[in-house]
Amino acid sequence: MKTSWLAILLGLIIVLARPVFAQKTSDSLVKQAFLPDCISYALGHQPIVRQSIIDQEIAERTIQSALAAWYPQIAASYNVLHYLKLPVTLIPDAVTGERRPVALGAQNTSTASFSLAQNIFNRDVLLASRTADAYRVQANQYTVRNKIDVVVNVSKAFYDLIVTQRQFDVLSEDITRLQRSLQDATNQYQGGLVDKTDPQRAKIALNNSLAQRKQLYDLIGSKYQVLKQQMGYPPTSQLAVAYDSLQLTNEITLDTFQLANPQSRIEYQLLQTQGRLLDANVRYNRWAYLPTVNAIANYNLLYQNNAFGQLYSQSFPNSLIGLSVALPIFQGGRRIQQTKIAELQVKRLQWDLASLTSAVDAEYAQALATYKGNLTNYIALRENQDLAQEVYRVINLQYRSGIRTYLDVTIAEADLRNARLNVFNALYQVLISKLDVQRSLGIIQF
Repeated sequence: MKTSWLAILLGLIIVLARPVFAQKTSDSLVKQAFLPDCISYALGHQPIVRQSIIDQEIAERTIQSALAAWYPQIAASYNVLHYLKLPVTLIPDAVTGERRPVALGAQNTSTASFSLAQNIFNRDVLLASRTADAYRVQANQYTVRNKIDVVVNVSKAFYDLIVTQRQFDVLSEDITRLQRSLQDATNQYQGGLVDKTDPQRAKIALNNSLAQRKQLYDLIGSKYQVLKQQMGYPPTSQLAVAYDSLQLTNEITLDTFQLANPQSRIEYQLLQTQGRLLDANVRYNRWAYLPTVNAIANYNLLYQNNAFGQLYSQSFPNSLIGLSVALPIFQGGRRIQQTKIAELQVKRLQWDLASLTSAVDAEYAQALATYKGNLTNYIALRENQDLAQEVYRVINLQYRSGIRTYLDVTIAEADLRNARLNVFNALYQVLISKLDVQRSLGIIQF
């Protein structure tokens, strides 16, 4: 029986703790994070994205606050007054007709008022209702723009990190090869087959590779921190990235026959939304010539008595309903100038759209040219890598056969190492230039 109760208790603990464990899992990355994992985490945790989502909520609350003026506005007020000296009014005498000062009213008065006002036409409230959807769209577009920036920045930081890791791996392989070469050169020197310059050259090459690998090792740590910062990942938490080398190579391809369409860019869409708001602002300023109309209702409870203790013994209520119309007739031309300003702002925005269209075309042309150049360079460097690999293999065999000197081997090794490092540098340049092309085309969307 005791065992069964323990089993039940353990089951309850597991059930209750499951949401907590689930939350921890959802808030942390898997041990090996691929690029989509990093992007997904960044979109949920990057501060600028979270701020944009909060800005959307603020925009929605602001809209609801402005639209609340369409509802009936109910207010209440209360006051208590004690006259130290009653106000005097001149009242004509019934017999002589002479006006004599007479004190009117009670020394103690109190009023409780209830008022109701309903906007019938108010340009401020009308503007809020006409532009509510545009403000919502604008807030969402700012979020989309920030998400695009996050995706691009995280992708570039990810590519930069893994390319540096691959270069580190290349140098580690090179160091292993150089250590074998040093051992071979030392054995041949001790056997009297070569002079001491061969092991010395091997040692120099090995030291250079070790120093270069140490630099890359330190860079990997810093680039991990850059990636974490772009993701909004806790800087002290562990993060390990993973990638598929073949897939990474396949990701360099891009359709270069696409045409730039400025309307697909989020910046263009933001300007279009801004144009809607500016058009609404023109109408708002034109409405300034129309009256503001309100329906009103009041109910007042008036208490008066010379004795303060009996102030609330009797009330004298009054009530009213009415229509309030306010029309500014002359404001020194201010309404005309404000309308002209609003119309000029609309015209200025048209030039902003024209400028952005030209900038998008230029940006795409530059990004595409950079991508094509980097891709051509990458293909050439890959061919150079294959050639350097073959040259090193042949020269190494010739050296072991006594045909070539160790200097030739050292040069071939350096050429091979540089060729492999250059391939990864070129791959990084292709990948980030591809991102720039996709961004200029507006392909990265949410």
